Amino acid sequence: MHEKTTLNQIKNRKTKWLFSFLILFFITTLNAQISAVEKIASYGYSKRFSDSSASKKIQQQALALAKKKKNIDDEVICYSYLALTQRRLLHLKEFTRYADTAYILAQKSNQIRVKAFASLAMGNLKSYIDDKPQAIDHLLHSYTLFSKINAHDQCAKIASDISYLFSPASPEKVHKYAQEALEHAYKAKDPESKLYARLAYGGYLTDKLESGTEKDWQKTLDFLKTTVALAEKESFDIISKSNIGIAYINLADLYSKGPKPINETALFDNLEKATAIAKKYNIKIIYRSAIGLQGFYYTEKGNYVKAEMLFIEGIKYQLSLPYTDNYLLATFYNCLKEVSAKRHDFEAYYAYDTLFTKYNQLKYNETTQKLLQNADARFESSKKMERIKQLELENELEQQNKLLGYGIAGVLLLGLVFMFRSYYFRQRYYLKREEILKQEQTNSELKLQLMEKETIENLATRLSLERRLLRSQMDPHFIFNALGNIQSMILQKDTIPAVSYLNKFAKLTRQILEQSRKETISLEEEIGTLKNYIELQQLRLNNSFEYAIVCDESVEEDILIPPLLIQPFIENAVEHGLKPKPKEEKGLLQINFSQQTEQKNLICTIKDNGIGLTASRKLKTNENHTSLSTTITDERLAKMQKDHPYAGFQVLERNADNGETGCIVIINIPIL
Repeated sequence: MHEKTTLNQIKNRKTKWLFSFLILFFITTLNAQISAVEKIASYGYSKRFSDSSASKKIQQQALALAKKKKNIDDEVICYSYLALTQRRLLHLKEFTRYADTAYILAQKSNQIRVKAFASLAMGNLKSYIDDKPQAIDHLLHSYTLFSKINAHDQCAKIASDISYLFSPASPEKVHKYAQEALEHAYKAKDPESKLYARLAYGGYLTDKLESGTEKDWQKTLDFLKTTVALAEKESFDIISKSNIGIAYINLADLYSKGPKPINETALFDNLEKATAIAKKYNIKIIYRSAIGLQGFYYTEKGNYVKAEMLFIEGIKYQLSLPYTDNYLLATFYNCLKEVSAKRHDFEAYYAYDTLFTKYNQLKYNETTQKLLQNADARFESSKKMERIKQLELENELEQQNKLLGYGIAGVLLLGLVFMFRSYYFRQRYYLKREEILKQEQTNSELKLQLMEKETIENLATRLSLERRLLRSQMDPHFIFNALGNIQSMILQKDTIPAVSYLNKFAKLTRQILEQSRKETISLEEEIGTLKNYIELQQLRLNNSFEYAIVCDESVEEDILIPPLLIQPFIENAVEHGLKPKPKEEKGLLQINFSQQTEQKNLICTIKDNGIGLTASRKLKTNENHTSLSTTITDERLAKMQKDHPYAGFQVLERNADNGETGCIVIINIPIL
């Protein structure tokens, strides 16, 4: 009897487990089910590379069908696909509109797949406008939702994108999500997902090679060769042809960095295949990379004629297209400048430099415009998020009011007196809540207005400060003197010193232009720029002074600091301290770096044995010159004091009683 009871219990448990499993499977199937409208939208999205016009038309038809059926779930997915298509076409306005619409409509759905698509579109939008933290949050949410319904193809692509967003800040997370992308891709058995995931994992392996061995390089090479082989074998089923081109570029780049001698045949074979794909599908970044790698290889090899021909070919091809890519043209002309300098063809160098300056300025204007557009897009997106939260609060209040009404109706049945009291107090509560809501709405509107004003003012201030900083770093007197010295050397037929002087001057100019647009640079880069600047000053002043740059053992040269903070003080030390010294006295400029790790502070001490502050001020009585660069540096450090209270500088006179002359400048630079 006991055995029968036990058997019955076991059977009942098995029945319950089976029933629970069937329910779970049914729910998952409902969430993962792909509708006919989604299939149409997905088909249209797949044509985004081959025929973008047809792609948009098919997706719009799918959206119209979803609206006709009044199916919000299908509408969200259609809007998400349209948003992702607009990203491919680089249309920020339409991209933002479709992504926001999908995200707002998704709040009305309880389907996992629908919410996953909306978060995917929003994550891609945040990534496009450089809002990395928000992009990671939305993509992780989408990744979690797609994982629940076993959408392995989507999971593979999203995990790959997440790994790119974590690079290079967190190598552990890059590896984690690249590995997960591979696992999902092979579960999906989709060629495009596999290539997408293998590119992400290949990027992780390539980044590790900076501290790896030849064995690691061979392992990475085998992985990338397998990736290319799979891409070629399954190229017909891979929609994103750009990914095939990237696979060729990655493999060619790895060959160029490999052990000597380089496998030249394999290098150029992969570059030719990448170039063919770039021209066929008009993929600018792949074409630029292919031409650039070939040109740099021939430049390093010393075949300057071949390198020049490659860069000129790239320029001709770009100019033959119906649009102008200023970034690409500026890059090619800059490469031609470097080749001309190495060939000592200074006439060609001047011609290429003129064209480089033209397209570089156009590129800078486009970059500035894009920054403004991204700032506007981030602000509008934040405003819409606030509106969504506000609507949710209103809906919650509306639900509360409904329950309140039901309560009042129930209380009426208890008696007239109790009904009156209950109604009176609840009406007061309702009015108070309504006033609070109105106040919150007013506060939200004021907050949004302040955010808009602050965003525009900060951006305008930053751009103005960047322009002033750039002008201040390139002192006209210094430029004219440098060019005069070069001219003098050329007239005296001192060709080799003149070329050396010119190269140093061009390198310094390029360094200042590049670093003035960066938020941060490494200490090593800053020291390199300072050395170049000081050596030019030495040449200009006939080596009338010596210099020394010393870093304490506690200083790490890869720390990040704001760019171009130290050069104005070096300029003052040379111009107002060392230059006026008698010619028979040798000048000395000493620069020392020390680090305060706990305060996240870098201390730069500049000493000179010049004429000193008092004598310098006497010389300035007949001059109207004011140090614009020092004023701007003071403004920059003052702005940093909000987050870094130690930021600032002080100027001291050296102790004359000990026979010392000159000045000491102590700069507290925040480590970012």
